[in-house]
Amino acid sequence: MNGFEKLNNNPDNDLNIENAYKLSENTHSHAELCDMLKNGNIQEKQIAALKFDKVGNSDDAIALLNNLTGCDGKIREAVAYKINSLISHSQEARECFSEIAGETFAKATIDINANICRLIVNSARYLKCNKNFEKSYTSFIIKYTNEALAELDKFIFRDKKYVINKQLFKLYWCLEALIYFFDSINENTLLQILTQCAAQQEYTIREKCAEIIMKSGKYYNLRQILENDDNYYVKHVFTSSKHL
Repeated sequence: MNGFEKLNNNPDNDLNIENAYKLSENTHSHAELCDMLKNGNIQEKQIAALKFDKVGNSDDAIALLNNLTGCDGKIREAVAYKINSLISHSQEARECFSEIAGETFAKATIDINANICRLIVNSARYLKCNKNFEKSYTSFIIKYTNEALAELDKFIFRDKKYVINKQLFKLYWCLEALIYFFDSINENTLLQILTQCAAQQEYTIREKCAEIIMKSGKYYNLRQILENDDNYYVKHVFTSSKHL
């Protein structure tokens, strides 16, 4: 019996699917959804996150944030999706998250799941106008960026590729966040980061670096280097902007 057959013949798996279906069909009060997020199993937390109807106070925000990091990937992705949806459409939700979400959003920005990273970076954009969030979020993004760059500097060709890729992935999403927050950090700090990123062998890092430089309208020496980059996608950041 192969793995797929085992999965489909597992009575516990059938029970899990049945329970998930029942949970998704049932109507739950807001208080019940909060309790499921705090005390439920993986399926209950995932469904509670997707059905979460509003964020009206800091307790609601905390109930979601506590499940955005450090738990099962199914829960994290459901929570990231819901946070993005709520923040995108509700000023009240933005206000509730803005004072408390900085560090947790930064951690989720470098999640191992790119869908989560993308959703949280998009969510963070809506909270930039809050100075407390801006300061907290960017301080951790800079910290993670510098950590990734320091680790990449240590690697040699004998290091395992997945170890290197982990740091490149982390750096990529930090740079994606900085595309929207580059003007929130010290120019000298940003210049140091961009200088290191412009020299990375991985072209996607240079491409993100180019996007920040293009958007900032500064750092002309680095721009000139990247405008003549060997990689099409890096150069295209600047050539495409001329036709906007």
